[in-house]
Amino acid sequence: MSAKSWPETSEELEQEQLDLAAITPIPWRPAGAGLSVAGCFVCFPKGKVGVGEPGDLGWAAAVLIQNLALAAVAVTHGLAPAGYAPGFLALREGPLLEAAVRSLPLVPEVLLVDATGRDHPRRAGLALHLGARLDVPSIGVTDRPLLASGAWPPDEPGAISPLHIEDELVGYWVRTKRGVRPLAVHAGWRTDPETAVSVVLSVTSKSRTSSRSVKRAASHGKLGQESC
Repeated sequence: MSAKSWPETSEELEQEQLDLAAITPIPWRPAGAGLSVAGCFVCFPKGKVGVGEPGDLGWAAAVLIQNLALAAVAVTHGLAPAGYAPGFLALREGPLLEAAVRSLPLVPEVLLVDATGRDHPRRAGLALHLGARLDVPSIGVTDRPLLASGAWPPDEPGAISPLHIEDELVGYWVRTKRGVRPLAVHAGWRTDPETAVSVVLSVTSKSRTSSRSVKRAASHGKLGQESC
């Protein structure tokens, strides 16, 4: 899919999401220790009114982690092609995130994206969509679900609880630290909810590779301009 441009209209994106959701790719599983993981995030300037407009200047960062150590950081910037609308985040952030991940020196084994995956009206959120475009297994990691629901897990590191859309399991709440809000971890491209949880827990066991970490990298890449 990488040869294609990102959809430019909500109608085009909706059809592409439906097409992606209908695919059953070969499931991915971690090969073992020393996993190469990347995380990516988009940052927009502070102080703007509203949820976001076309043409907003955004900074995208991608961070590569190998053996739980920082290996590389890539920061790119550009204009958001679209405003924000729930379920259509790919129109606004997809091209920026793709550019940042492609700027990394190595292709990661798995990609963490600050977006939903199967937790989506058409079961193909930006985390899944970006993984498919890059041909990299992907996992969504967000502060809250989009459509899915489920009770929070116990306040213990490593505790999990399921996130469902009706009877479909699309992800899990995951506690990475005691006393903080759990992360919503989403199945994405070539990953199921259990694999997504195992990867997130492995990379947060010693250092929390969350959207906040990547946000700081995006902010630092702005040469001191106020952001996020």
